[in-house]
Amino acid sequence: MANYAAGNGDFPAIPTHGGLFIQYNIFGNPFEITSKYRPPITPIGRGAYGIVCSVLNSETNEKVAIKKIANAFDNYMDAKRTLREIKLLRHLDHENVIGIRDVIPPPLRREFTDVYIATELMDTDLHHIIRSIQGLSEEHCQYFLYQTLRGLKYIHSANVIHRDLKPSNLLVNANCDLKICDFGLARPTSANEFMTEYVVTRWYRAPELLLNSSDYTAAIDVWSVGCVFMELMNRKPLFPGKDNVHQMRLLTELLGTPTESDLGFVRNEDARRYIRQLDSHPRRSLAELFPLFQPLAIDLVDKMLTFDPTRRITVKAQSMLILLAARKIHLQTTLDLQNMLNFFPNYWELLQHLSSLCVFN
Repeated sequence: MANYAAGNGDFPAIPTHGGLFIQYNIFGNPFEITSKYRPPITPIGRGAYGIVCSVLNSETNEKVAIKKIANAFDNYMDAKRTLREIKLLRHLDHENVIGIRDVIPPPLRREFTDVYIATELMDTDLHHIIRSIQGLSEEHCQYFLYQTLRGLKYIHSANVIHRDLKPSNLLVNANCDLKICDFGLARPTSANEFMTEYVVTRWYRAPELLLNSSDYTAAIDVWSVGCVFMELMNRKPLFPGKDNVHQMRLLTELLGTPTESDLGFVRNEDARRYIRQLDSHPRRSLAELFPLFQPLAIDLVDKMLTFDPTRRITVKAQSMLILLAARKIHLQTTLDLQNMLNFFPNYWELLQHLSSLCVFN
């Protein structure tokens, strides 16, 4: 039997099932993976759907991120989300989409309760960067936007809507490579199937979702990218709504109250009546509110944050526009991750208590 020593001290490695598996205790939670994943193991995040650790695959000599989804089959919707993510990641293959490396089997089939998914390992995410002291240049923001649009164009070309684009689902490395992750809410488009409206984290939710539309399109992802890009440049959320009503009020105060011609996509008469009774606001000029931002950036955001999804710019058009700006970017641009991590006096304590730092959730 192989001798796996003590991992990194805090997380001893205990061989199980004749050495075929290794079990760790991560913050009081068992974490059992096949023995090809060798210690030391490092927790890098935790959230509503489980714990994420980095570890070395001894067969490929590649460090990977392994997400444990505990009790994955206790809830039907959670199980469906997990299966959906695995199936989509197995089919998607793009530089700007996180790559799946492995789905680790259980030691015993009859005790299959937890799911372990291994993916490419990234350094951090945009949520973490936005809230750090890491400086971001115009080039950083443009390059992140370009890669997001590039990955999203690929996803949409496969007739898939991500449905949960937000800073924490955009992973990055120190060399500024960006990959879209967390496809648990993503789904193929279908003209004949009902679509649930309760998707996308509220701050990045398009108007059609706030109005309970069930026949939305990939345009909801474009709206989310516009919100993320503004947050990246301004270092704070554009529409931090406390609930759906507050969210809609923030939208109309900045983008103006929609006119009748903007409501062609709204089929629900109750939703139409709700919009008509809102206080009237003119559309404010983003260029005047954010005078330091490049005109090209403001123009793109204006087109992404269009109330009517049928008039919203598409990812294909965006990719062509931003490509022109991206040619000026030095691809050797890097992030000072050490400076970013030093912002927190006790990083491990932060990882234990803040679910927002979970890499994949």
